[in-house]
Amino acid sequence: MPIPGYRLPSWEDNAPIIGVPPAPDYWGHTKVTITGANGTGEEIHLTDFSGRSWPAIFLQDGATGLDMPPMEVYTDTSPNLDGGWFRSTRAAERQILLPLYLYGIDRRTILNLKRKLSRTLNPKNGHCVLRFTEGDSTSRHLTAYYKGGMEGNEGSDNAGFTWCRYGIQLTADPWFYGDRDVIAEWKTGVGRVFLKGTGKPFLPLDISEGTISSRGVAIFNPGDVEAWPVWQLDGPVRSFTISSPDGRQFGINPKDTSKDLIASGETLTIDTRPGYKTITRSNGENFWPRLDPWPAMFELPAGESKVNVQMNPGASNAALRLSIRPRFESY
Repeated sequence: MPIPGYRLPSWEDNAPIIGVPPAPDYWGHTKVTITGANGTGEEIHLTDFSGRSWPAIFLQDGATGLDMPPMEVYTDTSPNLDGGWFRSTRAAERQILLPLYLYGIDRRTILNLKRKLSRTLNPKNGHCVLRFTEGDSTSRHLTAYYKGGMEGNEGSDNAGFTWCRYGIQLTADPWFYGDRDVIAEWKTGVGRVFLKGTGKPFLPLDISEGTISSRGVAIFNPGDVEAWPVWQLDGPVRSFTISSPDGRQFGINPKDTSKDLIASGETLTIDTRPGYKTITRSNGENFWPRLDPWPAMFELPAGESKVNVQMNPGASNAALRLSIRPRFESY
């Protein structure tokens, strides 16, 4: 055998066991819930069923689509050469199947359960939030929309007078999200980190009075894939530039830097998330036309990366904040 292995002796070996296998940690069962109406409706527990908790809706064996999201891979091929050339890839929508069992104590309760579930799943009321909570209280969720599966089947294997089964089909965001954003803040004069990454400061940036200039600021994204940050600048600020190591950058650098771009008491929010891409002042004013030419709002890759920050504060202390919502491949 080319790879050394360890075999536990059996009773036939008549020999003592060498070594002690590791004891598994106690881990509670995964809890699954679904909430409709854009996450503001009634929460339905799918795994907290117990003997006295009738009536109930609970998840059966056979759920699919809950781990790695499907990926679309794009390649170029040549009619005269073998294989192809990789061009790009993207994560596609998840297709999720949830086998649900509804059980009521009488006909009235099973009808109420059906209506409760249909109100939760109806995409006209908004998206659903499918949440998974592990035994250590770690919680991640998906945003999903109902596609089908609750049309009904009155066959003897699928429904009865006080029970029924559905194979709920959902289409969902490819990535799971945590419940907490990762946030850091700095003020001119004193560098202060609110939250830290695993074993290291999230943004170990030391800011002093006057112009802030820091190249290669270390940022740690605890997720599995890239995340899109939301930056906030508290005035007074006269100019700023934020750039990535590959040269993408955005900022506002007026010709006249003697006046405050953002006055004291005001906040400029730069939301780089896809579908948003906005830059607004706290009074609602759109600052996008003031951006420097060719702005590129960039993402933060998983793990540690570097960001260059330059900011010219006004007469008093200014502040810079960053928040990201990490994304994960699985629950």
